[in-house]
Amino acid sequence: MKKVVLRYGGFGILFLIVFSALSMATLNETSAYAELVGYLGIFLSMIFVFLGLRYYRDRVNGGVLRFGQGLKLGLLIVLLPAIGFGLFDVLYTRVINPSWFAHYSEQMQQKMTAAEKAQFVEQMNFMQQYPLAEFALMASSVLLIGVIVTIISTLALMRKPKQQLSV
Repeated sequence: MKKVVLRYGGFGILFLIVFSALSMATLNETSAYAELVGYLGIFLSMIFVFLGLRYYRDRVNGGVLRFGQGLKLGLLIVLLPAIGFGLFDVLYTRVINPSWFAHYSEQMQQKMTAAEKAQFVEQMNFMQQYPLAEFALMASSVLLIGVIVTIISTLALMRKPKQQLSV
């Protein structure tokens, strides 16, 4: 199981980070389109959960996948891209593009009322001061989508052992 988790979780991390880096480099990061592309990248990286579960069922576990097994394996696979994306996001906003918070805040405030601006600035300051909060927010976004994909994939791929007829 460990090899499957590392392989498919690693593929998920790699895909998500490359996809995110490319989208951050090519899109205006404050547009609604950029947010949609970001969620699309997260969802597409979760394809590796399905592929990992299918590989485990067919090649490792003799064609059998129970719900508990699938849930455990899927969540372990999802954990890797979640942690990887959280770390990548903190690295991006702190090292690669340290002006990101200021630029994002400026762009978003242009679309807000005074009351919304005050609350938004407070939230942005908190995120900027506490990288762990930023990491947790980004990792939990991937985890939430990953849990949903894991449950759906497990239900789709479940197979019970075939019962043999006794003579």
